[in-house]
Amino acid sequence: MTMKKENRRISTNNETYASVKKPTITETIRLNTLCWFGHVQRMEENRIPKRVLYMNLRTTTLRGRPRKRWQDEVREDGRIVSGKGWQGKVHNREEWKKLLRMARNRRILHMPME
Repeated sequence: MTMKKENRRISTNNETYASVKKPTITETIRLNTLCWFGHVQRMEENRIPKRVLYMNLRTTTLRGRPRKRWQDEVREDGRIVSGKGWQGKVHNREEWKKLLRMARNRRILHMPME
């Protein structure tokens, strides 16, 4: 009895995501973060989440490269999704949801895995 060997090529993560045509978990998290940011931006000034978002904690700085903050990531993703003036679009709920839906469908926040 002889066994026939099959040489199957193992697909990469990029190929798998391309074939499924669904956003990666990273894209989903980034889009949900932008959605949450828009929600908090539209809140009244005295609400706790909005006050915490803009709270400035005085701490000592560590040596080396500064760490990326949550707001830095949101700012970068907002520019990718909507370009300049993206923070003004956050206040119009329908326009913001439309931009995020478009970003999800076109996979604008897609980052190839290395």
